[in-house]
Amino acid sequence: MKFSTERATLLKALAHVQSVAEKRNTIPILANVLIQVTSQQVSLKATDMEIEVVEHIPASIASEGSCTAPAAVLYDIVRKLPDGVLVELDQTESDGLHLRAGRYATRLNVLPVDDFPSMGSGDFPHKFQISSSILQSLVDRTRFAISTEETRYYLNGIYLHVADVDGEEKLRAVATDGHRLARAETGLPSGAAGISGVIIPRKTVNELRKLMEETEEEVSVALSDTRIQFVVGTITLTSKLIDGVFPDYERVIPQNNNRVLKVDRKAFSEAVARVAAISQERSRPVKLTLKTGLLVLSANSPERGTAKEELDDNIISYSSEELEVGFQARYLGDIMDQVENEAEFVFADSTAPVIVRSVGVSSALYVIMPMRV
Repeated sequence: MKFSTERATLLKALAHVQSVAEKRNTIPILANVLIQVTSQQVSLKATDMEIEVVEHIPASIASEGSCTAPAAVLYDIVRKLPDGVLVELDQTESDGLHLRAGRYATRLNVLPVDDFPSMGSGDFPHKFQISSSILQSLVDRTRFAISTEETRYYLNGIYLHVADVDGEEKLRAVATDGHRLARAETGLPSGAAGISGVIIPRKTVNELRKLMEETEEEVSVALSDTRIQFVVGTITLTSKLIDGVFPDYERVIPQNNNRVLKVDRKAFSEAVARVAAISQERSRPVKLTLKTGLLVLSANSPERGTAKEELDDNIISYSSEELEVGFQARYLGDIMDQVENEAEFVFADSTAPVIVRSVGVSSALYVIMPMRV
């Protein structure tokens, strides 16, 4: 095989595939990118056997063929080449992969193409299209709550399913780590009716999010019982699904909370960050003391001291009974990052789960557990 392409084009594609390639050296071929050249196109593929990315790039093709080369090494070389340079890749059966760019030349060792696994083929009975901006919103509003606790593997992703909302079907995404829950929904895309609930792994969610930053095109989604596939422009991302049962999350969403606090998102988020700065603890608890027309945020650290900030009725609205409740500062910050303009907290008491949402926005809801302070 032999072809040449712009450095920027190759770099962008290698950035996508090398982040999927297996970093641990347990199975050497999984650290490689498969480069396939036909008379029509050049494609780059990488997989860790859980997720696979294939990207097609424009190129000037001299001869067809295929080879595998170390993804991270190839990416690092191309990344350090000067802007605007033309990169030529050339490989024969008896030799490694030769890369030339200007006066620079290198040869990379290759592994047999036949050893490279594939997971992109197979039947996907459910297919639909969704706006990249809408899918990005579903991901952003929920992925921060994905659990990283491997023993509860069924929480290590976003639960995507069809939900009935007042007689109307919605496409809903949910994530929880047991301390907070994030739920976001949108109108059901054509073709998505009847899909079963699936859990999309955290790594897949993060890779998909990176791909969606670079396009405003519609995303094609295909589903089977065990796999999900996203087509974003010239890139195809295929992933295994988490084989587990997502818990009945509706049970943890409180129904009878009645103490309502409304607060300017920006002012509240900045106050939380300032008060929490007193502590170096990972959990960094912040206490909220609520009185009519007043919110007092406070924190203390045995090593550093105390901090307090007041937000009055120019910024907050609260007219229920006095209440003291504590939250982990990072959890509050993560939720505030997704709230638009004004946040609404709905409490029952100092120990029960709390509902948080954007005022006037019904498509996203968050639940956060208080903590002792």
